[in-house]
Amino acid sequence: MLRRLYHDQPASFAFTPANRAWAEAQITKYPEGRQASAIIPLLWRAQEQEGWLTRPAIEYVADMLGMAYMRALEVASFYFMFQLQPVGSVAHFQICGTTTCMICGAEDLVAVCRDKIADKPHTLSADGKFSWEEVECLGSCANAPMAQIGKDYYEDLTAARLAEIIDELAAGKVPVPGPQNGRYASEPLSGLTSLKEMDSGKTQYNASVQLAVDIGDTIKRIDGTEVPLTAPWQGGAVKQTPRASKPAAAKAPVPDEAQKIGKPPVKPSATPTPEAGAGTKPQTMKAPREAGADNLKLIKGVGPKLEAMLHKMGFFHFDQIAKWSAAEVAWVDENLEGFKGRVTRDDWVAQATVLAEGGETDFSNRAKKGEV
Repeated sequence: MLRRLYHDQPASFAFTPANRAWAEAQITKYPEGRQASAIIPLLWRAQEQEGWLTRPAIEYVADMLGMAYMRALEVASFYFMFQLQPVGSVAHFQICGTTTCMICGAEDLVAVCRDKIADKPHTLSADGKFSWEEVECLGSCANAPMAQIGKDYYEDLTAARLAEIIDELAAGKVPVPGPQNGRYASEPLSGLTSLKEMDSGKTQYNASVQLAVDIGDTIKRIDGTEVPLTAPWQGGAVKQTPRASKPAAAKAPVPDEAQKIGKPPVKPSATPTPEAGAGTKPQTMKAPREAGADNLKLIKGVGPKLEAMLHKMGFFHFDQIAKWSAAEVAWVDENLEGFKGRVTRDDWVAQATVLAEGGETDFSNRAKKGEV
């Protein structure tokens, strides 16, 4: 397949401050003279920011890495993961068309895309929200047919279900990813025949789906608002200045994995975590005020699970979070079981300060529109 740059290109490209900080941190992974090794992650971040990879973006990345433009273009045009033409503003559908999916009904899924999105692949729908393409094996053969939408897999699809998913996305909803026929993961549809003890204690969804649901992040692209950004291999030297007026309230230790964009904090053995009981417990409430609890999910980094956890801890309102001191942030960061470090990573205090004063953040605006 001949891959060329799209005929209608924007005039310029520049990373957002957050993405620029992230990109500069990536470059430091490589020794002097080997900066070009960062070409793929930087091109990918540029694509995440814009939705597709433009010529100005390719040249911008090449300049950052000291590469000839042609060398960067060679990489962008070689790998099919890079979209060289505009994609849907809401979602780009990748329908697996390899053997297992094909014999299980992938052609029916393609027909749905032709009918509801556009007759030809790599073509925007009439409203600009969607685009689609057929791809080779996505490695989910046990759940065929399937499609990748944004970051996640939607498996065990039927034509009718795919049509419903498109309608749900068009309405601003985010369908739960994973198997769409009631299966938990890739076990037999009739149920487990062995290892039945694995059924006990499992989460509502399988691990990857549960994570997407918990953090409310599935089809959403990385948009450059992920703050603060740090580079563990630089000792946390690279950090974006938060957009909100109030600076980050604390610098509590954060596990290395928490620095990875779009990933929740985990506890790698090589990285020490704060000691139990670190910081000072903030003042809590037994119940929300008479008007009801604030929608804490308007804070970037707070999903339904974290909101429920905060309520259980006694935090219901933006102004409670806005008042946290550095020591109190450290305490909350340590006590968010499964989400340690999230307060500092996403700078909840700065966001809550804006929201408590009746203002809006970029994230809260998009959340109210159903775009996240």
